[in-house]
Amino acid sequence: MYNPVLDTFICVADCGSFTKASERLYISPTAVMKQINSLENHLKLKLLERKSSGVQLTSAGKMIYRDAKFMINYSKKSIAEAFNSVHAKDTTFCVGTSLLNPAKPFMDLWYRVNQSFPDYKLHLVPFEDNHEGILSEIKKLGEKFDFLIGVCDSKSWLALCGFLQLGTYKKMIAVSREHHLASKSIVNLEDLYGETLMMVCRGDSGVNDFIRNDLEKNHPQINIEDTPQFYDLSVFNRCAETGNVLLTIECWREVHPGLVSVPVKWDYCIPYGVLYSNDAPDDVLRFVNAAENIMHKT
Repeated sequence: MYNPVLDTFICVADCGSFTKASERLYISPTAVMKQINSLENHLKLKLLERKSSGVQLTSAGKMIYRDAKFMINYSKKSIAEAFNSVHAKDTTFCVGTSLLNPAKPFMDLWYRVNQSFPDYKLHLVPFEDNHEGILSEIKKLGEKFDFLIGVCDSKSWLALCGFLQLGTYKKMIAVSREHHLASKSIVNLEDLYGETLMMVCRGDSGVNDFIRNDLEKNHPQINIEDTPQFYDLSVFNRCAETGNVLLTIECWREVHPGLVSVPVKWDYCIPYGVLYSNDAPDDVLRFVNAAENIMHKT
């Protein structure tokens, strides 16, 4: 319900610079400035003083900054409460879905176990893949939705929820359509020598840390650039804009139309599955148990 440009405004104010904010948001400084200009035009207020040393809040900007976080949190809470009130009496499983965490694998699983839940319906709840806000979405398991499904090797995610592994996805690379590796059917690690490989920063994912350690030790000719701890569309945009190589997975082939995903001669993969609340109600736990039994039979 709130203008999402407020998130950019808060970041600029906190950083004191369009350039620093662009690095944190993983978009270009020009895009940041355009968003701020749009917000100022919309409000008919000057919010920031542009100076050679950076930016400072105007008196009006200080007022908007003071209340912006409250408005954002209140808006999200209001939407969640309204949704819950509508579906409180339904025998419904609410499943989160996003560009990077689509619900299709859950739907495939649902049709294998739904005979045990004859009175239940599914309701898909969209959410944004925002690298700064994804943990707040994970915390809403049990409130905003009953299940999420996606790649999960994150210590931060697993500290907040239960996880039932359904399988693994192969690690691949993504490059722009103009990149010289885009035409290859498969890539050797030596093909990546001299390239800059974008991947999540160290410390949260055991799989990604293992890959990084292996590359740094055995293939130091590959330059590694940290991305945010969690991917969102801005990471794919940066790959397309810079010509770098992005570490990705097979299920994200169609995320960005300007990128091509190419398999690599390695055995790296990462688990994916169903995420649910640590305080899940009985029906959610029954579903998890039913799904786990199905997985054991296959």
